[in-house]
Amino acid sequence: MRLGAVTYNVCKDWDLETLITKLEEAKFEAVELRTTHKHGVEITLNADERRKVAERFARSKVRLLSFGTTCEFHSPDPAIRRKNVDEAKQWIDLAHDTGAWGIKVRPNGYPKDLSKEETNRNIAACLRELGDFGVGKGVEIWVEVHGAVTQEPQNMAAIMRATNHRNVGLCWNSNPPDVINGSVEQNFNLLKPWIKHCHINELTSAYPWRELFTLLRKANYERYTLCECAESKEPERFLRYYRALWTELNRA
Repeated sequence: MRLGAVTYNVCKDWDLETLITKLEEAKFEAVELRTTHKHGVEITLNADERRKVAERFARSKVRLLSFGTTCEFHSPDPAIRRKNVDEAKQWIDLAHDTGAWGIKVRPNGYPKDLSKEETNRNIAACLRELGDFGVGKGVEIWVEVHGAVTQEPQNMAAIMRATNHRNVGLCWNSNPPDVINGSVEQNFNLLKPWIKHCHINELTSAYPWRELFTLLRKANYERYTLCECAESKEPERFLRYYRALWTELNRA
């Protein structure tokens, strides 16, 4: 298990060269590039620009792990869902061209117009289409445990059961609803079959980080945990501090 960062929000104001340099200095091993941030790696890049991004990461100690998209599939409007699926496919193409492992997508709540079950089916249909497309590109689809109600683990489990696609997994997002009586074990075990990605946040919070890291290790999770924290006035110092605290909490 390794440590990386999401550019949301500590690193959002760094261009690509600064981002890679600062993460290397802080000994972070991977990054998820969230769309709209200063790094500028977006679906609008042409073939030459994509090649240069891939080459720059290949020369670095930081892995371009994933793209943090805002594509979401819970809308009751088929046209809106189609627009989001088509955009997500462009992100899959970008991931393929730049050497990223996956793209992050999300639900963002349940609409009032449809039942939860029908919304789950709509989301699942979109995810299966993306899963198929991603297989052909060597890119995984990671669904963030996200949204006011959709983030509840039982709802995410229902979405994943409806999706049932080997190329579609979950991004554990370290949310408050994960915790039951001070423990995440029950909900971790519920979602464990699908966990392929992991966002972590403030390591000084009451969230049971040491237990989470232990559960990930026991599940043979040999991927990355990515820092996703509020911006800091001293981002370089914050990242060094975060790395040290992560190392201690992850100690077996």
